[in-house]
Amino acid sequence: MTDQELQVLTEEIAHSSFHHEFKHQIFFNRRLKTTGGRYHLKDHHIDINPLMLEQHDMETLIGVIKHELVHYFLHLSGEKPAHNNPHFKQLLVQTGGLRYAPDSKKRRKNQLKLTYQCQKCGQIYIRHRHINTEKYRCGKCHGRLTLIEEERSA
Repeated sequence: MTDQELQVLTEEIAHSSFHHEFKHQIFFNRRLKTTGGRYHLKDHHIDINPLMLEQHDMETLIGVIKHELVHYFLHLSGEKPAHNNPHFKQLLVQTGGLRYAPDSKKRRKNQLKLTYQCQKCGQIYIRHRHINTEKYRCGKCHGRLTLIEEERSA
C-alpha cells in the first residue's frame, strides 16, 4: 500500500466512521518501532507504522487509523486528545478503533540480554543494557559485578 492509498483509505474511514472530513496528510513512517501510529498536534498530520499492515492484517491497520483519527478529531474540536480523556475512550469504542496496537516482531528482534553476577554474594542481575561495572555495585552487599553471559534473542 502506498501513502496515497493510505490517504484515500483514511479519508473514507473519517467520512464513514466519524462523519467528518480528514483534511490533512497521513504517511507511513518506518522509523516508528514501538507504536502503531502517531498524531502530530502542531501540523495535524498522522504517521502510521507500516508493520501494522505487513505483519498483521488490514483490520489491524484500520483499527490503528481509527485510533489516530480519534486523537485528530478530538484535538480539532478543542478537547484534550489524551488517552485518559473519557471522551477519547467513548469515541474509540463507538468507532471500533484499537486501544493498543499489537506488538511487532521487529521490536523484539535482536533484543540484548545481559546477565551480571555479584562476586561476593552471587546475586544475579539480568539487564538489557550494559552496566559500568567499575561504577555500579551489587544492591545487596555492594560487591563487584561481573558479566557472565551476553545473549541476543532472534
